[in-house]
Amino acid sequence: MTAEGAGTVATKTGPTIRRMQLGQELRRLRQQAPRDDGDGQGLTLAAAVRGLGFTESKLYRVENGLTSLPKVQDLKELLDRYGVTDLDDVEFLLEIHKNSLNRGWWSVYRSLMPSGFGMSVGLEGDAKILRVYEPCVLYGLFQTEAYARAQFEIAKPIDERTTEFVERNIEIRMRRKEVITRSDRPVEVHAILEEAAVRRVYGGPDVMREQYAHLADLCALDHVTVQILPLSQPVYRAPESFVLMEFESPLPTVVSKDGQDTVSLTDKDTELWRFSRRFDAMRAGAPSPGETSDFLQRLAREMERP
Repeated sequence: MTAEGAGTVATKTGPTIRRMQLGQELRRLRQQAPRDDGDGQGLTLAAAVRGLGFTESKLYRVENGLTSLPKVQDLKELLDRYGVTDLDDVEFLLEIHKNSLNRGWWSVYRSLMPSGFGMSVGLEGDAKILRVYEPCVLYGLFQTEAYARAQFEIAKPIDERTTEFVERNIEIRMRRKEVITRSDRPVEVHAILEEAAVRRVYGGPDVMREQYAHLADLCALDHVTVQILPLSQPVYRAPESFVLMEFESPLPTVVSKDGQDTVSLTDKDTELWRFSRRFDAMRAGAPSPGETSDFLQRLAREMERP
């Protein structure tokens, strides 16, 4: 790695993506590091941390972007073990490490988030492209405040949630939406929504008409594409919602899946291949994006009927 090559990675990004960058580079350096016995290259996790102040499971989580190295000295010792001596390379990695320790805006809400959701939100904000499939409700980044509130309020007594939980989660959802409308590097979104997700009513006709108008406005943006799968269409449908998050090279694509109480993230090739095939099949089977606006207008008119 050279300072010139490293500079292509040092774009303006948040702490979550910085952890991914650092982890990816540390994995590459470990796999290229000379072995102690002089017989080839590549250190195991156990060999890499031997004699250092953290475990191989800790290094595994660091390499996968799941956590950061809290101490600068730990990083320096790793780089020394990997034979990284170029001062520009060391300084570049130390700068990434420094930025990876920053707290994202979502950190103050962490106690309210399901497992894995904080990291998903962090990656969402740094993604270049989001490819989304949502079968049940409108995609969170598309929701109006009134729609989100109605969704949380109707579940509040069933799930035994507090008013604070509802209000704070609405704040999170509204803050997340800024990745679409921000002036600096808005994320490109291509979403496939089931007709059932768009038709399902939350909050009554007024809320839904406002929601349809808001979704139509988003569809008018050059970087937002929405396709709606009709209930009557005999096409492939994925069994679960998911988001494929694509980043600037050399970072890998990540797939995010919502569970009941957790959000799982993976960049395994087999999973990315599987979910990409699912998305491409539904995109090919759905009506064109140009038909979405007319469909939303029809739904809004239906809400006006007595």
